This record gives sequence, structure tokens and C-alpha cells, in this order.
Amino acid sequence: ELSRLLRSFGEASSIVFLNYRDGVERTADFLLREGFAVSLFHGGLEQKQREDAIYKFSNGSSNILVSTDLASRGLDIPDIDNIIHYHLPLAESEYIHRVGRTARWDAKGKTFFLLGPEETVPEFIDVNPEEYVVQTTVCRPIMPSRTTLYIGKGKKDKISKGDIVGFLCKIGGLKSAEIGRIDVYDRYTYVAIDRKKLASVLKNTAGVKIKGQRTILEEWSGK
Repeated sequence: ELSRLLRSFGEASSIVFLNYRDGVERTADFLLREGFAVSLFHGGLEQKQREDAIYKFSNGSSNILVSTDLASRGLDIPDIDNIIHYHLPLAESEYIHRVGRTARWDAKGKTFFLLGPEETVPEFIDVNPEEYVVQTTVCRPIMPSRTTLYIGKGKKDKISKGDIVGFLCKIGGLKSAEIGRIDVYDRYTYVAIDRKKLASVLKNTAGVKIKGQRTILEEWSGK
């Protein structure tokens, strides 16, 4: 049911909440096998793994975040369309923080409960949920419109955001609207670009120097 529900959302951004780390791992693995663009997030991951997961989700390269309640607090993740309680929250405070991920930025965000045969919405949740009938003929998941490009040069190589935009437009053949979030770090850069243009960008820039410097350009897997 989770797969069908997510497919019905198209490329909308969704957070799937579970109560335990092993459940997050199993669910994320299942959705990846189904062909979804997924980030997974829980407290058992290394700090870099957690940062990478949130980065891919926040820049639009993955549109599904599977997480424990760790993602319900303190993370800057804007524009979330759907919250899915795959596991029911164990306490009212957890529920409030979960649904706050949408209401904090966009009052139009929706919340869904996946209930088993003997499950009911807890009494502390003061809502009367309507049944949502999944109506989709989508045979496969719709990938998000963005993917992340890794460029092996950064601030210490005297590379700026302007340099990146100029290079990707002039050499890569992109339009400015096909370039999303750019983050320039000391020795590398991440750029969100139109997923459909990835192959042509990699082909056009193969072997071409940026500001006189040879570098690596490749799709970033987030791993």
C-alpha cells in the first residue's frame, strides 16, 4: 500500500515516519528496489550519512525521506507536501512534531495514516481522518525532476557559484532555469540540475576545464 500511495503522489515530496531504525532500513530498501528516489535518516547513521540524506531530499534529488522521529525536529527541510505515518506516533508530542514538518512552511501539506487491520488512530490525535482511496494507473515511480551533479572543485580552487552557472550554461548546454541549488564547498561543489539533462551535460563537459582546471563531473549518489 505504501508503494501505491507514493506513486499516486507523482514527484511530490513526502516524509515516511517509522518508530524504529530497523523499520526505516527495511522500508527504504523496499522503496529503492521499487524504483523510488529515497533518502533514509535515523540516529544510527554516521553524521555524514545523515547530512547527505537530508541534502539530497532538501535539494530535490530525492523526493521521499524515510525516517524515525529524528527528522521531525530541528531540520531545515522546506516545501514538504505529504507526511505519512507508516507507524503511528507513540505520543502526542511526536505527532505534533511530525505534522509540523508541513504546517511550518505550507499549510497545504497533507497527512496520511497507514492503518493495519486492527489499528485505529490514537485518541490523542484530535482529527477525524477521511479514507483516502488511491487512484493511480502509474506503473512505476515518477523520479524527481532534479538530480545532483558533483564537481570536484570548490572555494579553495577559486571556483564560485557564478563560475559554475557560466560553465554549465556555456559548456554544459543548460538554461538557468534548469539549474537549482548550488553549494560550493572547499574542494568540491554540488549542483542540482534537471535530471533529463544529466547525460547531455556529462557528455558536453567531458574533458573540458573549468577556469583552466581539469576536474571531475559526475552524478552524485549521496553515498
